[in-house]
Amino acid sequence: MVDQPEVASATLDALPPAAASSEPEPESILMLRKVSVSFSGKLAVRDVTFDVPEKRVTALIGPSGSGKTTLLRALNRLHDTVSSARVTGSVLLNGTDIYGGALHPTLLRSRVGMVFQRPNPFPAMSIYDNVVSGLRFNGVRKKSLLDEAAESALIAAALWESVRNRMTARAGVLSGGEQQRLCIARSLAVEPEVLLMDEPTSALDPQATRRIEELIDELSDRVTMVIVTHNMQQASRVSHRCAFMLMGDDRAGELIEVGPTDQIFGSPTDQRTSDYVQGRFG
Repeated sequence: MVDQPEVASATLDALPPAAASSEPEPESILMLRKVSVSFSGKLAVRDVTFDVPEKRVTALIGPSGSGKTTLLRALNRLHDTVSSARVTGSVLLNGTDIYGGALHPTLLRSRVGMVFQRPNPFPAMSIYDNVVSGLRFNGVRKKSLLDEAAESALIAAALWESVRNRMTARAGVLSGGEQQRLCIARSLAVEPEVLLMDEPTSALDPQATRRIEELIDELSDRVTMVIVTHNMQQASRVSHRCAFMLMGDDRAGELIEVGPTDQIFGSPTDQRTSDYVQGRFG
């Protein structure tokens, strides 16, 4: 049986879509040019080219196996840890090719953060230590700077009021939704230019999902976001642009269409895009 795209709970339906802007399209912060990813010589993603505009939410949509997460992980070189992986083409971050050798992966990952599908705080660490762990890794030691960054990041992640009086508690005591917001705060603490999110609400209940979606909307004027989601209603609500990917005949993921979210859902140029967003396959 072919899986259908995830349909959100009615609890989420009332959340309005990302507001269309009459302002000129912002400059691109990420530019992908013929990006391909292979493992042990077998293509997983083929020749993907599109731009990611600054301080906008771009959703990667498509069926399972179409290469969305594989492509997302290439945007901050997470495949470097896989010996069989090879990434070709170029990914330009403000004009610098992240695979060109001029940008160390550690520095890159402070500029391009990542939030994973399941919340992954350090459970034995305190809430405070979770938030500032990236700053400490980057050499920040002054307590006043760490305190300021922790408060600012937790406020931005809409978690400050909930945890301000229990910063020394272990992160494992938080609910699933709170843990995901803590992971977002941890990423925001190092002030990234781009935040990648791999199905950040798939493990959460409808109420927590709604809060994360609201948070994405709140953060979109502060940081560029690229989000993978199987939930078409979520994509239509939170994103400004969508990139639709599909598995080719050789089982490599390829980009079919990219454009403003209202165009992708309202008048796509490719029939396959229309079929997917309307739930005819998935």
